[in-house]
Amino acid sequence: MFERFGDLPLHVLVIHAAVVLLPVAALTAIVFALVPKWRWLLRWPALLLGLAGLVVAFVAKESGEAFLAAIPELEAAVKVHQDRGDLLFWFVLGFAVLVVLAFLVLAGPSALASGKGAKATKSQPLEWVLSAAVVVVGVLVIYQTIRTGDAGAKAVWDGQLPPK
Repeated sequence: MFERFGDLPLHVLVIHAAVVLLPVAALTAIVFALVPKWRWLLRWPALLLGLAGLVVAFVAKESGEAFLAAIPELEAAVKVHQDRGDLLFWFVLGFAVLVVLAFLVLAGPSALASGKGAKATKSQPLEWVLSAAVVVVGVLVIYQTIRTGDAGAKAVWDGQLPPK
């Protein structure tokens, strides 16, 4: 199921989505957590991007394992990439859980002039802790996405590019 999309390995296609979507999801959620007056605008995008990031990370992980199963001689070359990808998936899973909690808990104004639809603050310390957690894990997702992509690129391209 995760091996091919048409004539191409699925992993080759889905990693590009992951490299774009995961940092965008993390940055959106970080702004959502840090800027209360923008929460009305970013609540749904943060949630949808966070959940889409989880799906993309899962498909990237599974398609990478299927790709490796199809070409087992690559195992040594992609070991670091695979380890970093596994860790990235767990970061993204935690991030998605935090984004769902933030979506449900974090207060914010409404876009309506009447103020209808605003979410009231229930617990200021809970909001601070949750906002801090979203920021920290969001930064970890961005960092680990870069590290994972770098390891994959080095596994593919090291020694194959012409010298500078």
